[in-house]
Amino acid sequence: MQALRFPRFRRLPVQLMLLALLFAALPAAAQDNNLLPVTEAYQLRTDTSTPGVLKLHWTIAPDYYLYRGRMKFSGGPGVTLGTAQLPDGEKHHDEYLGDVETYHHGVDATVLYTVAAGTARLKLDVQYQGCHEVDPKICYPPHTEHLDLPLPADAVTLPPAGQSLGAALAGLGSRGPGTSAGTVAAPLPEQEAYRFEAAAPEPGHLLLRWSMPKGYYLYRDRTTLKLIDADGLRLRPPEWPDGVMHADPQFGNVVVYFDQVDVAVAVDGDLAGRKRLTVQATFQGCQDGGLCYPPMTRTVTVDLGGAAAAHASAPVDAVPAAPLQTGLLAALALALAGGLLLNLMPCVLPVLSIKAVSVLESGESRAAARRHAVFYTAGVLCSFAALGLGILALRAAGHLLGWGSQLQQPLLVGVLACVMLAVGLSLSGVVQFGASLGNAGAGLASRAGPAGDFFTGVLAVVVASPCTTPFTGSALAYAFAAPMLSALGVFLALGVGLALPFLAIGFVPALSRLLPRPGRWMETLKQVLAFPMYLTAAWLVWVLANQRGADAVGLVLVAMVLLAMTLWWFERSRSRGIASRAWVLPLALATLAPLYLLAHVPPAAASAAAEEGVVAYSPEKLAELRAAGTPVFVDMTADWCVTCKANEHTVLDTAAFRALLQRTGTVYMKGDWTDVDPVISAFLQQYNSPGVPLYVVFPGNGGPGRQLSTVLTSSMVQQALTEAAK
Repeated sequence: MQALRFPRFRRLPVQLMLLALLFAALPAAAQDNNLLPVTEAYQLRTDTSTPGVLKLHWTIAPDYYLYRGRMKFSGGPGVTLGTAQLPDGEKHHDEYLGDVETYHHGVDATVLYTVAAGTARLKLDVQYQGCHEVDPKICYPPHTEHLDLPLPADAVTLPPAGQSLGAALAGLGSRGPGTSAGTVAAPLPEQEAYRFEAAAPEPGHLLLRWSMPKGYYLYRDRTTLKLIDADGLRLRPPEWPDGVMHADPQFGNVVVYFDQVDVAVAVDGDLAGRKRLTVQATFQGCQDGGLCYPPMTRTVTVDLGGAAAAHASAPVDAVPAAPLQTGLLAALALALAGGLLLNLMPCVLPVLSIKAVSVLESGESRAAARRHAVFYTAGVLCSFAALGLGILALRAAGHLLGWGSQLQQPLLVGVLACVMLAVGLSLSGVVQFGASLGNAGAGLASRAGPAGDFFTGVLAVVVASPCTTPFTGSALAYAFAAPMLSALGVFLALGVGLALPFLAIGFVPALSRLLPRPGRWMETLKQVLAFPMYLTAAWLVWVLANQRGADAVGLVLVAMVLLAMTLWWFERSRSRGIASRAWVLPLALATLAPLYLLAHVPPAAASAAAEEGVVAYSPEKLAELRAAGTPVFVDMTADWCVTCKANEHTVLDTAAFRALLQRTGTVYMKGDWTDVDPVISAFLQQYNSPGVPLYVVFPGNGGPGRQLSTVLTSSMVQQALTEAAK
């Protein structure tokens, strides 16, 4: 019998009934098709040489696999098992079990255990399930092996209620490497295996230290930190030093630390009047080749005086975070000025030109001009509030996001390219969304009036996000370190600055009278403004090419062609019957298909060719250059950052800059933040930078880095590099 493939059924009970019938027929199928018995297909070996640790290994025959999620472990009389530690498997979608992880060839598992006093044998049940993946394609029913294993000489007895496993192992801490060759020393108690200390070497900065005996390691990414009873204060992301890449049986390839690790952490907030802080750390680690401890939580009190710290230690050799020196009122003023300057940036001008024409169209009515201004401002403020709250919430959750980082998401870049194309087609007359050009400028609404004005404000904020000005950088740096309400005020001040010109035109009659009168010239201007929109769409496709490669470009171009077809047919079907208009929806849905595929395109492979005279950023390389006494100019940039590209064109890609580098002996180091990169995000965080561009000059004498303005001039860069070379 060969019951191997089954069609999909819509009802789960039918599928389960068929599976039951399949499992019942498996013995006969195994005989008829020469399938291996389950214990030969999946050969299980055990190792109990380490007290408190049961190691299991399955050798999986070719063309067979095991399900990770179908493994179960249950202890026998007097045996208490911990959570099994299994490596990640190969992910795929199973027809009956959904999304699963599987193992091929072999897999190791580790299970911690304790036994009650007087227990002579380690008894437990191990259940697993697997399948044969070539013809005949069958799945074995769940199989249970009843293990009865000898205990090592120093078995770990069950601890009293409320006592940790580490305490249960306390009596074994002084044992040697074992009674036989190759065995692992008995695990130490938690407090002896992991010592956690903290000190404050300088105001606003903490130094945390973990110390482990030889043969123990600490996970970097299983560590969380927080302050206890410290309202108004928060810890910035820790500055971890370089660790060791370790093949861990539980978490795969991870970064770990052996022996000792010092971690610098900055504290944001007002520390005036505080004498001490309480830090709580939750972390996890393992004995190399032995027991893995459950997550441990320690709390220490740090004397902010520094000299009286309980555990003094040398400061970490790391770049200190740049202190914030901006108050709330100054940040609001900078945000207002920065928002006003955004109106002059090349990424915003096309949308604002469209809005200007819409204001001219309402010249017949003062009330209409005010309505335009109010709803446009509402769109701007709501967008800035949503953007600010989203970034601040994600940063509070530990994600190092910044200004413009939403354009690191390829799907959003593709959608924006389609939106810009739709706006351009509307301005060119291919499709009309309403009588008002302001509504066409929105590109998102099919109704005239307030909706069009509101969404024009939304669009202005979207295209403004890749741009920065000298004022926005300082204001956003304050916002990202300030309490939530203060930070939200900064984002709203940016919005007021961006909307201020149109508010003034709508509510100040003297300014509105300076505008030219409406006329036939407006239609020509409208069509001319379509071309900046097409150029913006082309630029976004170029950004997408750098993020996800040629496949992503092909998908977004298909989406743009389908969108153009949808809008063209939408316009043609206006005067036709319902049957013609019904085709608009299928065409619109077809446009979404390539965008869906775009969201699943993997990152483009990094180009092997580097720019001539440019060193790719890495913390290790920067530390090496600084140790050698070499001045370094660090440039953090992104392809979607308009300000970055303007600085490159005017300063950094010039012969004068290259000559300056050669004359001063400075190394030009560049980090690319076009796609998500936690290493670059951490560097931005160190300098309180809200995003890119970020320019830092490190002198050759080992002094602190000097942060430059986000808008560069040749004289500014020349002065900074000349001083760094002294």
